[in-house]
Amino acid sequence: MRIWAIIKRICQQMLRDKRTLALLFVAPLLILTLMYFLFNGKDVDLTLGIVNVDEHLVEVLEQADIHVQTYEKETENMVVDKDLDGLLQMKNGEFTLTLQNSNPSTSKALQMKVNQAVASFAQAKQIQQGNASTTMTKKEIETEYVYGDSDTVFFDILSPILVGYFVFFFVFLISGIGLLKERTTGTLERLLSTPIKRGEIVVAYLIGYGIFAIIQTVIVVVFSITVLDMVMVGSIWNVILVNLLLALVALSLGTLLSTFAASEFQMIQFIPIAVIPQVFFAGIFPMEGMADWLQAFGKVMPMYYAADALKGIMYKGLSIASIGGDILALVLFAMVFIVLNVFALKKYRAL
Repeated sequence: MRIWAIIKRICQQMLRDKRTLALLFVAPLLILTLMYFLFNGKDVDLTLGIVNVDEHLVEVLEQADIHVQTYEKETENMVVDKDLDGLLQMKNGEFTLTLQNSNPSTSKALQMKVNQAVASFAQAKQIQQGNASTTMTKKEIETEYVYGDSDTVFFDILSPILVGYFVFFFVFLISGIGLLKERTTGTLERLLSTPIKRGEIVVAYLIGYGIFAIIQTVIVVVFSITVLDMVMVGSIWNVILVNLLLALVALSLGTLLSTFAASEFQMIQFIPIAVIPQVFFAGIFPMEGMADWLQAFGKVMPMYYAADALKGIMYKGLSIASIGGDILALVLFAMVFIVLNVFALKKYRAL
Protein backbone atom coordinates (compact mmCIF):
# COMPACT_ATOMS: atom_id res chain seq x y z
CA MET A 1 0.00 0.00 0.00
CA ARG A 2 2.82 2.41 0.79
CA ILE A 3 4.46 1.68 -2.55
CA TRP A 4 1.14 2.27 -4.30
CA ALA A 5 0.71 5.58 -2.48
CA ILE A 6 4.08 6.79 -3.77
CA ILE A 7 3.25 5.64 -7.30
CA LYS A 8 -0.11 7.42 -7.12
CA ARG A 9 1.52 10.64 -5.92
CA ILE A 10 4.08 10.56 -8.76
CA CYS A 11 1.38 9.99 -11.36
CA GLN A 12 -0.75 12.83 -10.00
CA GLN A 13 2.25 15.15 -9.94
CA MET A 14 3.13 14.29 -13.54
CA LEU A 15 -0.44 14.77 -14.72
CA ARG A 16 -0.53 18.22 -13.17
CA ASP A 17 2.68 19.22 -14.96
CA LYS A 18 1.47 19.68 -18.53
CA ARG A 19 4.84 20.95 -19.74
CA THR A 20 6.61 17.79 -18.59
CA LEU A 21 4.00 15.64 -20.29
CA ALA A 22 4.44 17.60 -23.50
CA LEU A 23 8.21 17.16 -23.32
CA LEU A 24 7.85 13.46 -22.62
CA PHE A 25 5.41 12.64 -25.41
CA VAL A 26 5.55 15.45 -27.99
CA ALA A 27 9.17 16.67 -28.04
CA PRO A 28 10.65 13.30 -29.18
CA LEU A 29 8.13 13.22 -32.03
CA LEU A 30 9.11 16.73 -33.11
CA ILE A 31 12.83 15.93 -33.05
CA LEU A 32 12.31 12.64 -34.91
CA THR A 33 10.17 14.40 -37.52
CA LEU A 34 12.83 17.05 -37.97
CA MET A 35 15.54 14.41 -38.39
CA TYR A 36 13.34 12.52 -40.85
CA PHE A 37 13.13 15.54 -43.14
CA LEU A 38 16.84 16.24 -42.71
CA PHE A 39 17.95 12.75 -43.71
CA ASN A 40 15.35 12.37 -46.45
CA GLY A 41 16.06 15.61 -48.27
CA LYS A 42 16.75 15.83 -51.96
CA ASP A 43 20.19 14.93 -53.26
CA VAL A 44 22.55 17.84 -53.82
CA ASP A 45 23.92 17.92 -57.37
CA LEU A 46 27.64 18.35 -57.86
CA THR A 47 28.22 21.53 -59.87
CA LEU A 48 31.28 21.70 -62.10
CA GLY A 49 32.31 24.64 -64.24
CA ILE A 50 34.32 23.91 -67.38
CA VAL A 51 36.55 26.09 -69.55
CA ASN A 52 38.08 24.96 -72.83
CA VAL A 53 37.02 21.30 -72.41
CA ASP A 54 36.11 18.88 -75.20
CA GLU A 55 32.34 18.50 -75.66
CA HIS A 56 32.63 14.71 -75.61
CA LEU A 57 34.19 14.90 -72.15
CA VAL A 58 31.29 17.13 -71.10
CA GLU A 59 28.90 14.33 -72.09
CA VAL A 60 30.89 11.84 -70.00
CA LEU A 61 30.79 14.21 -67.00
CA GLU A 62 27.03 14.67 -67.31
CA GLN A 63 26.57 10.89 -67.48
CA ALA A 64 28.38 10.76 -64.12
CA ASP A 65 25.54 12.86 -62.58
CA ILE A 66 27.57 16.07 -62.54
CA HIS A 67 25.80 19.33 -63.30
CA VAL A 68 28.08 21.01 -65.84
CA GLN A 69 28.18 24.74 -66.50
CA THR A 70 30.21 25.98 -69.47
CA TYR A 71 32.17 29.25 -69.38
CA GLU A 72 34.25 30.93 -72.07
CA LYS A 73 37.13 31.85 -69.79
CA GLU A 74 38.23 31.72 -66.18
CA THR A 75 37.81 34.82 -64.03
CA GLU A 76 39.26 35.69 -60.65
CA ASN A 77 37.50 33.98 -57.74
CA MET A 78 35.26 32.29 -60.29
CA VAL A 79 34.67 29.15 -58.23
CA VAL A 80 33.48 31.13 -55.21
CA ASP A 81 31.57 33.84 -57.10
CA LYS A 82 29.67 31.28 -59.22
CA ASP A 83 29.23 28.97 -56.21
CA LEU A 84 30.82 26.04 -58.06
CA ASP A 85 31.97 22.86 -56.38
CA GLY A 86 34.84 22.79 -58.84
CA LEU A 87 36.25 24.14 -62.09
CA LEU A 88 37.82 21.94 -64.78
CA GLN A 89 39.84 23.54 -67.52
CA MET A 90 42.51 22.71 -70.05
CA LYS A 91 45.82 24.51 -69.57
CA ASN A 92 48.78 23.87 -71.85
CA GLY A 93 47.43 20.51 -72.88
CA GLU A 94 46.77 19.34 -69.29
CA PHE A 95 43.64 19.32 -67.18
CA THR A 96 43.48 21.48 -64.05
CA LEU A 97 40.77 20.87 -61.47
CA THR A 98 40.11 23.65 -58.96
CA LEU A 99 37.98 22.56 -56.00
CA GLN A 100 36.18 25.02 -53.72
CA ASN A 101 36.51 22.49 -50.88
CA SER A 102 33.90 24.14 -48.66
CA ASN A 103 32.80 20.59 -47.93
CA PRO A 104 35.67 18.08 -48.14
CA SER A 105 33.29 15.16 -48.64
CA THR A 106 31.69 16.86 -51.65
CA SER A 107 35.08 17.82 -53.07
CA LYS A 108 36.43 14.27 -52.79
CA ALA A 109 33.31 12.87 -54.47
CA LEU A 110 33.61 15.39 -57.30
CA GLN A 111 37.34 14.76 -57.69
CA MET A 112 36.78 11.01 -57.93
CA LYS A 113 34.06 11.40 -60.57
CA VAL A 114 36.12 13.85 -62.61
CA ASN A 115 39.17 11.56 -62.51
CA GLN A 116 37.08 8.62 -63.65
CA ALA A 117 35.41 10.64 -66.41
CA VAL A 118 38.70 12.04 -67.70
CA ALA A 119 40.34 8.59 -67.64
CA SER A 120 37.36 7.07 -69.48
CA PHE A 121 37.38 9.88 -72.04
CA ALA A 122 41.14 9.56 -72.60
CA GLN A 123 40.90 5.81 -73.03
CA ALA A 124 38.07 6.13 -75.55
CA LYS A 125 40.07 8.74 -77.44
CA GLN A 126 43.14 6.52 -77.56
CA ILE A 127 41.05 3.62 -78.84
CA GLN A 128 39.76 5.82 -81.63
CA GLN A 129 43.35 6.67 -82.49
CA GLY A 130 44.27 2.97 -82.56
CA ASN A 131 46.35 2.93 -79.36
CA ALA A 132 44.32 1.30 -76.61
CA SER A 133 47.26 0.77 -74.26
CA THR A 134 47.71 4.41 -73.39
CA THR A 135 45.44 5.96 -70.77
CA MET A 136 45.49 9.22 -68.90
CA THR A 137 46.58 8.79 -65.32
CA LYS A 138 45.40 10.81 -62.35
CA LYS A 139 48.77 12.56 -62.16
CA GLU A 140 47.94 14.42 -65.36
CA ILE A 141 45.04 16.18 -63.61
CA GLU A 142 46.50 18.93 -61.48
CA THR A 143 44.29 19.67 -58.49
CA GLU A 144 44.11 23.03 -56.75
CA TYR A 145 42.04 24.09 -53.74
CA VAL A 146 40.35 27.38 -52.94
CA TYR A 147 39.97 26.48 -49.25
CA GLY A 148 42.10 23.96 -47.40
CA ASP A 149 44.15 21.35 -49.21
CA SER A 150 44.18 17.66 -50.06
CA ASP A 151 44.58 16.77 -46.36
CA THR A 152 41.44 18.64 -45.30
CA VAL A 153 38.92 16.42 -43.51
CA PHE A 154 35.30 16.97 -42.48
CA PHE A 155 36.29 17.73 -38.88
CA ASP A 156 38.04 20.87 -40.13
CA ILE A 157 34.58 22.09 -41.15
CA LEU A 158 32.87 20.67 -38.07
CA SER A 159 35.25 22.11 -35.47
CA PRO A 160 34.20 25.80 -35.87
CA ILE A 161 30.57 24.72 -35.54
CA LEU A 162 31.30 22.76 -32.35
CA VAL A 163 33.14 25.69 -30.79
CA GLY A 164 30.15 27.96 -31.32
CA TYR A 165 27.58 25.35 -30.33
CA PHE A 166 29.19 24.54 -26.99
CA VAL A 167 29.49 28.23 -26.17
CA PHE A 168 25.80 28.66 -26.99
CA PHE A 169 24.69 25.57 -25.06
CA PHE A 170 26.50 26.19 -21.77
CA VAL A 171 25.85 29.94 -21.65
CA PHE A 172 22.15 29.30 -22.32
CA LEU A 173 21.97 26.69 -19.57
CA ILE A 174 23.94 28.54 -16.91
CA SER A 175 22.24 31.90 -17.45
CA GLY A 176 18.77 30.38 -17.50
CA ILE A 177 19.25 28.36 -14.33
CA GLY A 178 21.07 31.26 -12.67
CA LEU A 179 18.19 33.68 -13.15
CA LEU A 180 15.70 30.97 -12.19
CA LYS A 181 17.53 30.51 -8.90
CA GLU A 182 17.24 34.25 -8.31
CA ARG A 183 13.48 33.92 -8.68
CA THR A 184 12.99 30.79 -6.61
CA THR A 185 15.02 32.22 -3.70
CA GLY A 186 12.99 35.43 -3.77
CA THR A 187 15.89 37.70 -4.77
CA LEU A 188 14.21 38.83 -7.99
CA GLU A 189 10.94 39.60 -6.20
CA ARG A 190 12.77 41.75 -3.65
CA LEU A 191 14.48 43.64 -6.47
CA LEU A 192 11.16 44.20 -8.20
CA SER A 193 9.72 45.67 -5.02
CA THR A 194 12.26 48.49 -5.22
CA PRO A 195 12.07 51.51 -7.58
CA ILE A 196 14.53 49.86 -9.99
CA LYS A 197 13.20 49.54 -13.54
CA ARG A 198 12.76 46.27 -15.37
CA GLY A 199 15.20 47.34 -18.08
CA GLU A 200 17.86 48.04 -15.46
CA ILE A 201 17.37 44.59 -13.97
CA VAL A 202 17.73 42.93 -17.38
CA VAL A 203 20.88 44.91 -18.20
CA ALA A 204 22.40 44.16 -14.79
CA TYR A 205 21.77 40.42 -15.08
CA LEU A 206 23.08 40.35 -18.65
CA ILE A 207 26.27 42.14 -17.65
CA GLY A 208 26.71 40.06 -14.50
CA TYR A 209 26.33 36.71 -16.23
CA GLY A 210 27.96 38.14 -19.35
CA ILE A 211 31.28 38.61 -17.53
CA PHE A 212 31.49 34.87 -16.92
CA ALA A 213 30.20 34.16 -20.43
CA ILE A 214 33.08 36.23 -21.82
CA ILE A 215 35.63 34.33 -19.72
CA GLN A 216 34.16 30.99 -20.78
CA THR A 217 34.11 32.02 -24.45
CA VAL A 218 37.75 33.11 -24.44
CA ILE A 219 38.82 29.90 -22.68
CA VAL A 220 36.91 27.69 -25.15
CA VAL A 221 38.27 29.51 -28.22
CA VAL A 222 41.89 29.66 -27.04
CA PHE A 223 41.85 26.03 -25.87
CA SER A 224 40.34 24.83 -29.15
CA ILE A 225 42.90 26.62 -31.30
CA THR A 226 46.08 26.30 -29.24
CA VAL A 227 45.64 22.94 -27.47
CA LEU A 228 43.39 21.01 -29.86
CA ASP A 229 45.04 22.66 -32.88
CA MET A 230 41.78 23.27 -34.70
CA VAL A 231 42.06 24.88 -38.12
CA MET A 232 42.52 28.65 -37.96
CA VAL A 233 43.06 30.59 -41.17
CA GLY A 234 41.54 33.93 -40.17
CA SER A 235 41.93 36.15 -37.12
CA ILE A 236 41.41 34.71 -33.64
CA TRP A 237 40.02 38.09 -32.55
CA ASN A 238 37.24 37.79 -35.10
CA VAL A 239 36.47 34.30 -33.79
CA ILE A 240 36.27 35.64 -30.24
CA LEU A 241 34.01 38.49 -31.39
CA VAL A 242 31.55 36.13 -33.12
CA ASN A 243 31.48 33.79 -30.12
CA LEU A 244 30.90 36.72 -27.76
CA LEU A 245 27.91 37.82 -29.84
CA LEU A 246 26.64 34.25 -29.85
CA ALA A 247 27.11 34.08 -26.08
CA LEU A 248 25.07 37.29 -25.73
CA VAL A 249 22.28 35.70 -27.81
CA ALA A 250 22.38 32.55 -25.65
CA LEU A 251 22.50 34.63 -22.48
CA SER A 252 19.47 36.74 -23.41
CA LEU A 253 17.56 33.69 -24.68
CA GLY A 254 18.34 31.71 -21.54
CA THR A 255 17.17 34.45 -19.21
CA LEU A 256 14.06 34.98 -21.34
CA LEU A 257 12.97 31.33 -21.23
CA SER A 258 13.80 31.05 -17.53
CA THR A 259 10.93 33.46 -16.80
CA PHE A 260 8.54 30.75 -18.01
CA ALA A 261 10.08 27.98 -15.90
CA ALA A 262 9.13 27.23 -12.30
CA SER A 263 12.07 24.92 -11.53
CA GLU A 264 15.46 23.81 -12.85
CA PHE A 265 13.79 20.72 -14.27
CA GLN A 266 11.42 22.84 -16.34
CA MET A 267 14.37 24.93 -17.53
CA ILE A 268 16.10 21.77 -18.75
CA GLN A 269 12.93 20.97 -20.71
CA PHE A 270 13.60 23.91 -23.02
CA ILE A 271 16.82 22.30 -24.30
CA PRO A 272 15.16 19.87 -26.78
CA ILE A 273 13.06 22.75 -28.14
CA ALA A 274 15.44 25.72 -28.15
CA VAL A 275 18.95 24.24 -28.23
CA ILE A 276 19.07 20.83 -29.92
CA PRO A 277 17.43 21.95 -33.21
CA GLN A 278 20.13 24.61 -33.54
CA VAL A 279 22.79 22.04 -34.40
CA PHE A 280 20.77 20.64 -37.32
CA PHE A 281 20.94 23.99 -39.14
CA ALA A 282 24.52 24.91 -38.28
CA GLY A 283 26.03 23.41 -41.42
CA ILE A 284 26.60 19.82 -40.34
CA PHE A 285 23.86 18.82 -42.74
CA PRO A 286 23.85 20.54 -46.16
CA MET A 287 21.06 23.09 -46.28
CA GLU A 288 20.80 22.77 -50.07
CA GLY A 289 19.36 19.28 -49.75
CA MET A 290 16.57 20.33 -47.39
CA ALA A 291 13.04 21.24 -48.35
CA ASP A 292 12.43 24.95 -48.96
CA TRP A 293 10.28 25.34 -45.85
CA LEU A 294 12.96 23.64 -43.76
CA GLN A 295 15.63 25.96 -45.13
CA ALA A 296 13.46 28.95 -44.21
CA PHE A 297 12.95 27.50 -40.71
CA GLY A 298 16.70 27.02 -40.30
CA LYS A 299 17.36 30.68 -41.05
CA VAL A 300 15.56 31.77 -37.88
CA MET A 301 18.15 29.90 -35.81
CA PRO A 302 21.01 31.98 -34.32
CA MET A 303 23.44 29.08 -34.78
CA TYR A 304 22.85 29.18 -38.55
CA TYR A 305 24.50 32.60 -38.73
CA ALA A 306 27.10 31.97 -36.04
CA ALA A 307 28.28 28.73 -37.66
CA ASP A 308 28.47 30.38 -41.07
CA ALA A 309 30.58 33.19 -39.63
CA LEU A 310 32.88 30.87 -37.69
CA LYS A 311 33.45 28.61 -40.70
CA GLY A 312 34.14 31.68 -42.80
CA ILE A 313 36.79 32.94 -40.38
CA MET A 314 38.42 29.76 -39.13
CA TYR A 315 38.33 27.69 -42.32
CA LYS A 316 38.09 30.17 -45.20
CA GLY A 317 40.00 33.05 -43.65
CA LEU A 318 37.29 35.63 -44.35
CA SER A 319 37.50 39.12 -42.89
CA ILE A 320 34.96 40.63 -40.53
CA ALA A 321 33.50 42.65 -43.41
CA SER A 322 32.82 39.48 -45.41
CA ILE A 323 30.65 38.08 -42.63
CA GLY A 324 28.89 41.35 -41.89
CA GLY A 325 25.46 39.86 -42.61
CA ASP A 326 25.99 37.12 -40.01
CA ILE A 327 27.22 39.64 -37.44
CA LEU A 328 24.16 41.83 -38.03
CA ALA A 329 21.82 38.85 -37.65
CA LEU A 330 23.36 37.90 -34.28
CA VAL A 331 23.07 41.49 -33.05
CA LEU A 332 19.40 41.58 -34.07
CA PHE A 333 18.70 38.27 -32.30
CA ALA A 334 20.30 39.61 -29.11
CA MET A 335 18.36 42.89 -29.27
CA VAL A 336 15.04 41.11 -29.79
CA PHE A 337 15.64 38.72 -26.91
CA ILE A 338 16.73 41.55 -24.59
CA VAL A 339 13.59 43.55 -25.35
CA LEU A 340 11.44 40.46 -24.80
CA ASN A 341 13.19 39.97 -21.44
CA VAL A 342 11.96 43.37 -20.33
CA PHE A 343 8.38 42.55 -21.30
CA ALA A 344 8.60 39.07 -19.77
CA LEU A 345 9.22 40.62 -16.36
CA LYS A 346 5.74 42.16 -16.53
CA LYS A 347 4.35 38.92 -15.15
CA TYR A 348 6.19 39.66 -11.90
CA ARG A 349 5.62 43.38 -11.69
CA ALA A 350 3.84 46.00 -13.76
CA LEU A 351 5.41 49.37 -14.31
